[in-house]
Amino acid sequence: MSIWWSLHLRREAASVPLARRLLIGTMETAGVDPDISFDLSIALTEACANAVEHGGGGGHEGPEGSGVTSPASEAYRVTAYLDGEKCRIEVSDSGPGFPSRGAERRPTPLAAESAEDGRGLSLIEQLADHVHWRNRPGRGAVISFDKILKWREETPLVALGGTAAGV
Repeated sequence: MSIWWSLHLRREAASVPLARRLLIGTMETAGVDPDISFDLSIALTEACANAVEHGGGGGHEGPEGSGVTSPASEAYRVTAYLDGEKCRIEVSDSGPGFPSRGAERRPTPLAAESAEDGRGLSLIEQLADHVHWRNRPGRGAVISFDKILKWREETPLVALGGTAAGV
């Protein structure tokens, strides 16, 4: 069984729960274990919140001094793939991108209380099996993460597809 969907969302706080609910609904319908769904929904929430907060102004402005922002800088994209035993989620925006890895400073456990920046990425890394982020020069940033899926025992879609372990 494979499920794929993509959303093109405005950079507004209200878009974050919309993406999260769609992901949870998709995984529930497919029969994914609720603990896995919860972890991925929190990771998606963090990635979307990052895109909403930091994802604009990455070279998609109108003519200099016009004060016009193109639609591309006011939107971000979420794509989710449930394929076999893995779910991969990708969030892309048109912002300035992630800091270079050498300049990036992750909060230490002691500093985490006073430093908000970077905690979302750390949380995504803890909840997902693999996390990758990259910059697209002049076009924004992309974060993708995946997790091995566990299925509920009574899941009919997995039985039809035969993709879960032990089926």
